[in-house]
This record gives sequence, C-alpha cells and structure tokens, in this order.
Amino acid sequence: MSIKEMLKEHPLDSGDHGDKLGEAVKHAMYGAAIMNACADACLAEADAEDRAECIRRCLDASDACTAFTRIASRRVGGHVRTIKAAGAAAIIACEECHALCKQHEDAHCQRCARMCEEVIRDAKAAVQGLVDSEAAS
Repeated sequence: MSIKEMLKEHPLDSGDHGDKLGEAVKHAMYGAAIMNACADACLAEADAEDRAECIRRCLDASDACTAFTRIASRRVGGHVRTIKAAGAAAIIACEECHALCKQHEDAHCQRCARMCEEVIRDAKAAVQGLVDSEAAS
C-alpha cells in the first residue's frame, strides 16, 4: 500500500505537490511510531531518570508527526495554511527530538535521530511545495 498513491487518487488532487506531500506523510507516520518507541526504550535505560527531557521531546515529536500525518492526508477544503502549520510544528518538534537523541549512543536513539532527519527533510520539501503551488495560484 502507498499513501502517495492514495493522495494522488483523491478527486481534489491537483498533482502539483502530491509526491512531496505523500513522502512527508509516509515518513511522519513511520516517525511517529519510531519516536514513540524510542521514548519507551529510553524509559528502560539504566539512566532513564536523566533522559526525562529526551523522552518528552520524543513524545512531542511523535504527537506532532501524528497530527501532521492526519491533517496532511486530508485534501477536502484546500486547507493549505493548516497543513503548513502542522508541518512546521512537526519540523520543530523533530528538530528538538533530534538534538537530544543524536547525543545518545544507543541504537534506538540513533535510529530516532535518523528518522527525525527524514521527517524534517521531507516536511520542509512538502511545505515548500505547498507554498510554491499557493504562490502560483
């Protein structure tokens, strides 16, 4: 199954930014799960009490990615400003999560940091694509 194909099949798809948005939605979906799992893994670490901020940022990023996924996969109503705002929130939350996870050497934090990088890259491209298509209107 492909979220990118699902978005392209929507009757209101204009085709101008679907691939970028689809990729961002896909990585945000994966990111939400990975960031949530990373927070849980941090709780199991011997130094869990020292990771409270990392856990909080992982959970914030997971929630922001979930919100972005849900909002950006709805096309009815042309709510470009809302999609851009949700994308910006996901980018910020992932940047903050990345800043802490990249400092930890354990595999789950390193994987989470890499996932944050993918979400940040793709959400920025999608949001820019939305800005470009909006400006062309």
